[in-house]
Amino acid sequence: MSQMRPPRVGELVAAQLREDILSGRLKEGDELGNQEQLFSEYQVSPPALREALHILESDGLITVRRGSAGGAVVHAPTPQRAAQQIAMVLQNRETAPSDVSVALGYMEPICAQLCALREDRQEAVVPELREITGNQHAHIADTDEYLRHSSDFHAAIVKLCGNESLIVVIGALEAIWSAHDSQVWKTVADGIDVEADPAAPLAIDTRRAALRAHEKLVTEIEAGRADRAYKIAAGHLSAAHTNTLRSGDDRQILASLLTGARVGPRAVAARRG
Repeated sequence: MSQMRPPRVGELVAAQLREDILSGRLKEGDELGNQEQLFSEYQVSPPALREALHILESDGLITVRRGSAGGAVVHAPTPQRAAQQIAMVLQNRETAPSDVSVALGYMEPICAQLCALREDRQEAVVPELREITGNQHAHIADTDEYLRHSSDFHAAIVKLCGNESLIVVIGALEAIWSAHDSQVWKTVADGIDVEADPAAPLAIDTRRAALRAHEKLVTEIEAGRADRAYKIAAGHLSAAHTNTLRSGDDRQILASLLTGARVGPRAVAARRG
């Protein structure tokens, strides 16, 4: 039987700081101080402290600033950061966007159902959803703004469902799909007159139909009709995702779309041979 290795000093310091971040004692944007201050606080050697900071930076919980004004800044874990990690795993597994679409097709309607079941939905859910659909109305002729508010609507359905586990897990998948969706429509919209061409993927009638589905969904949520909310959400997602998948490249999820460093499909294809 192999003997368990005792944790190193750096790992112990990292564990304490991690617990401080996850418990909320250290919050987003807090500074840990420079290395001299940390040496004094934890009474550990410079190599042990550097190891602790490296562990936390690898976890995505801090950013270490180098130089004379150096120090470490805290990052609280969020669904967006979870999405970045999941997107990297999915890209490594050569997962297609259609795979994420199928997952969301099963799970996001559950969030719509839960929104309708919330006893406080009239105050905590409906006003935010109505504000977003109002923004969609106001910007229906502006491709970029309309798509942004459409993405906000789906994110809000997840965020407002009231179940923290679903908010994190489905919210991460929603962010991954939204990044892919935005990239597809940004490419498709270039050079297309969506007002004049009724067959265009982003034609104004298509936008109006999607907005009507959003409004029907809010009505069912407001009335507490959970089963109807589920069905409308599922039907709308199927139509919207099919439109995106027909218009875009379905080869592979790109984690770079969530981090800001864009990698073109040619580069991906070259890496895959």
